[in-house]
Amino acid sequence: MSILVVGSMAFDDIETPFGKAERIVGGAGTYIAYATSYFGVETRQVAVVGGDFPKEVLADYEKRNIKIEGVQIKEDEKSFFWSGRYHTNMNSRDTLVTELNVLEHFDPIIPDSYQGADYVMLGNLTPTVQRQVIERLNDRPKLIAMDTMNFWMDIMLDELLKTISMVDVLIINDEEARQLTEEYSLVRAARKILSMGPRFLVIKKGEHGALLFEGDKVFFAPALPLEEVFDPTGAGDTFAGGFMGYIARTDDTSFDNMKRAVIYGSAMASFCVEKFGTERLVNLTAKEVRDRVFKFEQLISVDLKLSEA
Repeated sequence: MSILVVGSMAFDDIETPFGKAERIVGGAGTYIAYATSYFGVETRQVAVVGGDFPKEVLADYEKRNIKIEGVQIKEDEKSFFWSGRYHTNMNSRDTLVTELNVLEHFDPIIPDSYQGADYVMLGNLTPTVQRQVIERLNDRPKLIAMDTMNFWMDIMLDELLKTISMVDVLIINDEEARQLTEEYSLVRAARKILSMGPRFLVIKKGEHGALLFEGDKVFFAPALPLEEVFDPTGAGDTFAGGFMGYIARTDDTSFDNMKRAVIYGSAMASFCVEKFGTERLVNLTAKEVRDRVFKFEQLISVDLKLSEA
């Protein structure tokens, strides 16, 4: 199976209550691709970077079966850069610097070798770029998922709604779901979002887990309690990569399998927050992933016996 991943590859400066990390590799596409690489599927990356992007990262991609033919390298330009500072509760942050650089005029070119991808994950980019990717595919994939953010709801709502109508899975957080629908109840918000076109909806709730919706069906997965959370940057993208990586590996888009995919996505995200940037993701072993998924299984497993009235 193959998965087409579209998203930013960037540099980040990050400050949390636990320390600082400067000019580390980040970006939605980077986190998604690293997560999908643990599921034995071919990842086809579409992105744009400047000449300053580390060549060793691209070499590492190829070792992990992440194809980089679709990664445009603008040698005379700079990569996207973001700097942020997290508050004490780690649930909110302030953006200090955003430099679009090569991302400002990103034209997502889909190489011929990428056509026919089984699955597509559209990382958080402008809705127009996400839609361009869909329109440039020769054949409809088995499943198209997308992430987005409240910024696009503020400035490009109509464009965002057009793109949402074209995908099968929307992955957003609880704050974004409420803003998109103007509903506080996440159940009502989910109903509205599903009426916009997607078959499935995943609402991420950070340290409080994630919700999966299809029609009237709902599934909830808790987040794994961790002793230390160093950096939540990229956790949502890592979740999306794990979620779609598992679906691609199993080649099953049923609701029951989506529930399992939420667990795998949550497990991958739990690794991401343990170190700054992608540090934890690049050194995982298959055993660590299996053990972490087992911990999630223990969290949601209960032998419940109802006594007769």
